[in-house]
Amino acid sequence: MRLTRLLPALAIGVLLSGAAFALDAAAPPPVAGAPTAAPVKPGGTMPESEIGKKAKSEDCYRQADAQHLHGKPRKEFHRACMRG
Repeated sequence: MRLTRLLPALAIGVLLSGAAFALDAAAPPPVAGAPTAAPVKPGGTMPESEIGKKAKSEDCYRQADAQHLHGKPRKEFHRACMRG
């Protein structure tokens, strides 16, 4: 086999194997006694208050769509709708 065919193949192999080793070292092991992330409630990731705000915001945007509001008037309408 010619050296000109062997070297590019060898270089690609080295690059790919280096990427594989880098993926293994990306996540360090957890430290004993370190705080962990808050546990996620089963069935959802948002608190109930956030779900209510999101539903109200979506409803306000639907109302703005029905009134064909765009730009600054749409933002003002959304702010007023969320307050009231």
